[in-house]
Order: sequence, then C-alpha cells, then structure tokens
Amino acid sequence: MRVHVIFAHPVETSFNASMHRMVVETLTEAGHEVDDCDLYAEGFDAVLSRQERLNYHDTDINRQPVAAYVDRLLNAEALVFVHPIWNFGLPAILKGYMDRVLLPGVSFHISDGKLTPGLLHLRKLACVVTYGAQRWRAMVLGDPPRKIATRMMRATMKPGTPVWYLAQYDMNNVTDAQLQQHLERTRQKLLKF
Repeated sequence: MRVHVIFAHPVETSFNASMHRMVVETLTEAGHEVDDCDLYAEGFDAVLSRQERLNYHDTDINRQPVAAYVDRLLNAEALVFVHPIWNFGLPAILKGYMDRVLLPGVSFHISDGKLTPGLLHLRKLACVVTYGAQRWRAMVLGDPPRKIATRMMRATMKPGTPVWYLAQYDMNNVTDAQLQQHLERTRQKLLKF
C-alpha cells in the first residue's frame, strides 16, 4: 500500500522524531511504499495567503500553490500523521498544511450547498501523537486534535475507513522506559497497518 506519512516537529532529537523514524521504518518493513513528508525539513509554508483564500472555492485554480502536496496526498492509499499536541491543538505548520492542502475539490466537494468526501481513495488513517498533559485533561477540554482525526478527517474519507489514534499522554511525567514501551506498542500496531 502507498502510505503518505506527514511529520510535524522542528527538533530532530525529539521523541516525536524518534516516533517518526520508527513509523517510516516499520511501514517500510511491513512492505508498504512510504512517501515521507517532513513539513519542517521541506520548509512547508503554513501561511494561507490572501490570494489563496480568495481562490479557495475555485477548484480550477485553488490547488496551484500547493500542487505537489496535493498530488502526494491524492497518490496515497493511506495516511499517517506524526506530531505533538501543543496547547491542546495541532502544531501551526500542520494546521497550515490542512488549511492549504485539504481544499475543496481535494478533501471534499461542494455541490448545491452539500459537502461530500473527496479522499475516498484512502483506505486507512493513523495519527501517532504525543500530549504533554494527562488524558483526563485533554478529555475535559474536548480533545480537539482527536476529534480532528476521528471526525473531521474521517468525514473526508469513505464511510467506515479505519482511523487509528495512537497517543502517548503525560509526556511531561513519563519515564524513558514508558516511552520505549509506547514506541514498541505503536510499532507492533503499525506492522498490521
């Protein structure tokens, strides 16, 4: 399967970077073709320009500024996001990716005021994420990042598409042994992706 991995963390020595390397290695080991997109390393511009917003609903031209990223997404059969949760939200670069790449005519279609999914070709979605907070704190705040994955992204795909949300909570208090256990648990799951 062609798996598009989207990674969003600026520090190459972070635990998230370790997770990213493990994700790419594990998916490759499992026989998948991996298109690895490190948003920071690629210098992705997260800022939606005035002109892009004006052209947002014009499906003939809206993808031009990010055509290479759209093509990579449309070529994929599965999608894996790897990123931290900061301030109970997505890193700005990843939010910018979603604003600029998940466009009308790409991730959804608008016809007669109704939205229909556009990423029907995706067979699976996984989010490999870390939180500084404990899970109960995220839940009290509604856990918006989880909802983005399990509701918003799922709504862009064929109904019933599996979504895996693989989270390590409480990063501010976990031990190295607990992090290694999480890495291994996640690796074992991804071998079955």
